[in-house]
Amino acid sequence: MITTKLSVKDAQSFIPLSAIQNETSNVEKAYCDLITKTGKGNGFLGWLNLPEEITPSLLAELQRTAEALAARSEVIVVVGIGGSYLGARAVIEALQHPFKSLLPYQKTPLVLFSGSSMGEDYHKALMDVLDIKDYTVIVISKSGTTTEPAIAFRILKEHCEKKYGKTAVQKRIVAITDKNRGALIKLSTEENYQTFVIPDDVGGRYSVLTPVGLLPIACAGFNIERLLAGAKKMRNNLLQNPNFSENIAMQYALSRYLLYKGGKKIELVVAYEPQLFFFIEWFKQLFGESDGKEGKGIFPAGAIFSTDLHSLGQYIQEGERHLFETVFSVEKVAARLPIPFDNNDLDGLNYLQQKTIHKINLTAEEGTRLAHLSGEVPNMRITIPEISEESLGELIYFFEFSCALSGYLLDVNPFDQPGVEGYKLNMFRLLGKK
Repeated sequence: MITTKLSVKDAQSFIPLSAIQNETSNVEKAYCDLITKTGKGNGFLGWLNLPEEITPSLLAELQRTAEALAARSEVIVVVGIGGSYLGARAVIEALQHPFKSLLPYQKTPLVLFSGSSMGEDYHKALMDVLDIKDYTVIVISKSGTTTEPAIAFRILKEHCEKKYGKTAVQKRIVAITDKNRGALIKLSTEENYQTFVIPDDVGGRYSVLTPVGLLPIACAGFNIERLLAGAKKMRNNLLQNPNFSENIAMQYALSRYLLYKGGKKIELVVAYEPQLFFFIEWFKQLFGESDGKEGKGIFPAGAIFSTDLHSLGQYIQEGERHLFETVFSVEKVAARLPIPFDNNDLDGLNYLQQKTIHKINLTAEEGTRLAHLSGEVPNMRITIPEISEESLGELIYFFEFSCALSGYLLDVNPFDQPGVEGYKLNMFRLLGKK
């Protein structure tokens, strides 16, 4: 049984019942097209069965590789951009201690990221760290020629070879790439790097449950079997419930689609736990790149509350009525930190004595929901019991499935991204590439 819960009642109160009834058959058709692989982009549906198809032997090899890299490393650098790094970073940042690098008892390496931007100061600062830390590299790219990670990897490869020697580098660089094609697999074969395969039928933003995400997550010390187990539970639930009334992915996809048709063009994805920041970033890429094409699509935005209520809250409450909210709610957290009693009570907080911060946070979540509903902001809530590998695995598969349904409702191909090439062509021309 899945532990993820979906509440759409505070969104559907803004949607005419007749619209839901009229469109139910369309989302059920989208569901059928997806699971029978007859819809648009059906050559990229390998992610549908990943939780079942990741073999024990592959899991064991990923774990052995993670342990070997960790044994050589204080730092592991993951090189990638977009789907080649966001899924892994989302899971790692959600699960790890937020101040891990400052704790002396942490035994797993610190996972850092490179190649997701072209910030020169950032990459020079990274080199400063790698000058004094033992490190290994995981480079992720189907082609090996995407500009941002290719630049970063060229710099890292040279640094690594100078620091450790060309022969030793063979055990310090792992490539995750295409099985047969591209610059990175060719280089890896020539340099004798260990490699893992990105399946041909899995696009980057759907690849977190392949070695693209699993190896970095294992390197950070987290249980990838549990992550896959959560995804498997969600997969089984969605495939066993082909009716709209029982399928939470169909309910979420249709609700957001009908809000969009009603003029709500922006989905503000909100979490009240700051460690979910990069999970929201992964969500933004997944939905933005999948649905935003042919002049259609909801714009995915993100916020961390209550922090961003002090910057965006006024606009959300009283600005233009073109957005709706999807809230990630976490029922319980690992720590307990009560508010202490103070004799002077100058800040007036004694009434909160012995309440935990998490209890106050959940109350802020409920108060914000009520305020935004009164301001005519539709609200959906996705609840998980805790932030764990299993719950994150459920969420990952839920959103991938929902995103595909959303694309089919919009009548676009949710598995291509032709618009991404626009900036690249202009950049290459301006740089003088032949």
